[in-house]
Order: sequence, then C-alpha cells, then structure tokens
Amino acid sequence: MTAQLISGLCEQLDASPTSFHLVDFIAKQLTAAKFLDCTDQKQISKSASNGFIRRAGSLIAWKTHAKHLDQFRIIGAHTDSPCLKVKPNPDENRFGWKTLQVEIYGSPLLNSWLDRDLGIAGRVVLRDGSVRLFHDSNPLARISQLAIHLDRDVNEKGLVLDKHLHLSPAWATTTNATEFTDWVAEKINAKTGEVISFDANLFDTSPAKIIGVDGSLLASGRLDNQASCWAAISALIASQENQATSIVALFDHEEVGSSSATGAAGPFLEHTLERLAAANDLGRVEFLQALSQSSCVSADNAHAVHHNYPERHDLANAPVINQGPAIKINSNQRYATSSTSAALFVRACESANVEYQTFVSKNNMPCGTTIGPITATRLGIDTVDVGIPQLSMHSAREVCGVPDLISMQKALTSYL
Repeated sequence: MTAQLISGLCEQLDASPTSFHLVDFIAKQLTAAKFLDCTDQKQISKSASNGFIRRAGSLIAWKTHAKHLDQFRIIGAHTDSPCLKVKPNPDENRFGWKTLQVEIYGSPLLNSWLDRDLGIAGRVVLRDGSVRLFHDSNPLARISQLAIHLDRDVNEKGLVLDKHLHLSPAWATTTNATEFTDWVAEKINAKTGEVISFDANLFDTSPAKIIGVDGSLLASGRLDNQASCWAAISALIASQENQATSIVALFDHEEVGSSSATGAAGPFLEHTLERLAAANDLGRVEFLQALSQSSCVSADNAHAVHHNYPERHDLANAPVINQGPAIKINSNQRYATSSTSAALFVRACESANVEYQTFVSKNNMPCGTTIGPITATRLGIDTVDVGIPQLSMHSAREVCGVPDLISMQKALTSYL
C-alpha cells in the first residue's frame, strides 16, 4: 500500500510542473473516484455529494453527508511553488546565445536553478477564448554558473547572483532559432497568431525519485507544497463515515501572498461553502453557525532539522526527519495554531497511530507563514498549521521522508 501511495505521488509530481497542471491532474483523479465536476454549474446540485470546482490553479473538493451538515472539516494547502516564469517578451540574443528573459516567482533558492536541465510548461490563452496546457519535459534550457576561474572567491565569499542579469537561461545557440511564442504555438498545434497570452515557467526535468541507501527519502521539485496537496486529496478519497462535511481547498499564489482571485485571501473557499450550504437547504444563520463549529487543517511543509546546520533550529521544538508530521506554532500568528486546534490534530494522529512533532522557530529567526492565518481570518474557523518535515525548502529540488508522507496522509484521513 505504501509503495502504491508513493508511486501515485511521484506520478503527480512529474505530471505537474505548474499549478495549472496539478489542478488538471487532481481533477482527473477525482473524476476517476466518482467526484462530480461542478465547475460550470450555476448551482451546485444537492445530488453532488462528492464534487469539486476548479479555477485556474486552484481547486476545492468536498464530500457532503446529509446527517452532518452542521460543520465543515477543511484541509487547506497550496498548489504553487517558487520558480522562474518566462516574461511576455522573453527573446534575447547574447553573444551567440539565444536566451529567455525570466521573472522570479516567490522566493526560490536561486543558486539551485543553476546548471540544471530545465523544461518549460504552462498554459496558453487563444484568440477564441480557449485555454490549453503545454508541458515539455525535454531538457530545453540551462542557466550556467560562472566558472571558478572567473570567480576565484566564490567558495570563500559565497555566490552572489544579480536577479536580473544572471538568471537568463540559454535555450539555443543561433540567432535565427525559434521565437518563444512560435515555439509555444507549435507545442499546442496552433498558429502563432492564435496565441493571445501565455503563462509559462521553467522546471527541473529530473523526475521524482526515492533516494537513500535505505530508500527512506523522496527527492523532487515542488514537494512544497504538492506533497500536502497529495496527502489531502488522497485522504479525502480514502475517508469513510465522515463526521462532518469534508472539504479540501487547494489554493494558488500562496508563495506571493495569496492575494488573488484564486488565492486563499480571495473569496473562492467562502463562496464555495456558501453554495454547498444553499444546495443542502441551510439558511444564512445556519451556515454561520456551521462555520463556528468547523475546523481547518492548513497543511504546508515544515523545516526538518538540518544535519549540517543544527544551530539554525530551536532543537527543543524542531522536527526530525521521518518522526511524524509537525504541528507549527507561532505566537505572533504567522501560523494559526491554537491550543484547541492543536489538540484536534493530536487526536487525529493518535487515532491513526501516527507520531507527531512540534515546530517553533528560533526567536532570532522569523518563520514564514501559510494560508492558515488567512483562512482563519476570513472564515473565523479554528485552524491548525501542520507540515511534513523537509530539507532544501524552495530549492529547485527538495527532499522529505517517505514515512512522514505516509504519516501525514493517515493523519489527514483520520481528521476527516
């Protein structure tokens, strides 16, 4: 069972270089599990007890139960990852190199994108209004690091990259090579004039792999936060006899603040919950009462103790790899965890016979944040932030523990 689950995650990671591809992959997975696609429905039907709605790089799925409409149990995660996005007019010729201009999305570890074989994927909007995805996993581009002979102090003083000058990937060597828009049109079998706009980014072409002499680790791009998306969706599909209406909300744009039509700060989740309530004959007051009795698990990966940098962690509250998911706590509300919401997740872990840990940042090293505080603020729902411990967060290639992945999936299934 474990091998099958991890194989499914690897398949998802390899098929999903962008948030759009991830939503497309999950939508197909949900459809195969007999969930109804309600994206284009003006009203959600009461008969759609298992359903989902997708919007660009975001998706919300649910299981409703006639006997348990008085509360929601929500798992939230995000679909996007830091990366390099191709600019609208990207083509440049530099000293015999055909290069692409890129924009930095989020806060990636920039050095991790050097000397890698990079593919290109994204979506295209055509003149007729249709939207198509494209995905080329061939090694198409490369950002080469400067040779040590031309940067003698790099190993002593560290690598310094100018975000505008030093990150343009080369993808050809001739000045008459294909223009980027022409290449995109060719990938979707369209004419260049049909392409109005595109959203494209680079990605490391190395597939997800089980690594370590004991096979206990998974290395891949986009583990933050596709691992949580996988755990949430597989938990929703696997869950049975739920004690509440079960919701999985996967949001885009978390890495840039969540303030968008499809981000956690937008109305997508709130509106979907209201539509579900209306479909099941709940009035406004009943809906607000249901929110007050609801809970949310915000799942976003956590920092495992780094074996080479233990001084960067509060070792009394630092997750160790493969010793269970971490409950993330911050008194300044960078994480939404409260004592009551933490207890809810602890009970879910105990019910699933899963170990759990805590994560608190050092006082002199501020932590990041998640969709947890945003969801709690918008909906007034008690929320706990949790995460799978990992290393190399925001790298082009990250690593986490296989047992931790399984533990998170079991804990989320138990929570639902």
